[in-house]
Amino acid sequence: MTLELIIMSILLGAGLAMDAFSVSLADGLGEPDMRKGRMLQIAGTFAGFQFAMPLIGWILVRTAVDKFSVLEKFIPWIALLLLLYIGGEMLHEGVKEMKARSTADSDSEPVRSKRLTPSDIVLQGIATSIDALSVGFTIERYGFYEALASTIIIGIVTLVICLAGLMLGRQIGTRLSGKASVFGGIVLILIGIEIFFRGI
Repeated sequence: MTLELIIMSILLGAGLAMDAFSVSLADGLGEPDMRKGRMLQIAGTFAGFQFAMPLIGWILVRTAVDKFSVLEKFIPWIALLLLLYIGGEMLHEGVKEMKARSTADSDSEPVRSKRLTPSDIVLQGIATSIDALSVGFTIERYGFYEALASTIIIGIVTLVICLAGLMLGRQIGTRLSGKASVFGGIVLILIGIEIFFRGI
């Protein structure tokens, strides 16, 4: 493994992780009481997808370039729909929570934010990493082991960046109280729109 491969993979990882960082920030906002184990689960899911997608892209470029070109046109649409769905759900729950807080008696139990389900986290992972399939073109000249090493580095960089996003979002979310889910949902919708316009 050369120094050039390591540096390029770190830079690729940092660039690819920006969408996942923004989503991690939104997730932290929406769940300010998130524990470290859950943070690792979410960041690990994002890192796993950011590792897998470039490697799948590399395989597709090596074996089925024509088919991959057709698939590439749908990437922005897939990311947009997934993030609109999750962001809309988060926004809806946040508005519902704010209404419940405003009408609740002082004696009643505190209203809790809806936690992201494992399937929500997987959908976020797909939405933020699907554009990384295109990295297959960037690393196409590598042999299998070099491509594998490169994608492992991309995954590690993503893990670190997403953990930072979750911690930051959690701190901000604690201060925002009941409005955190609303802000988180809006952020996810905006990310989906940004990915879509960047990709078309």
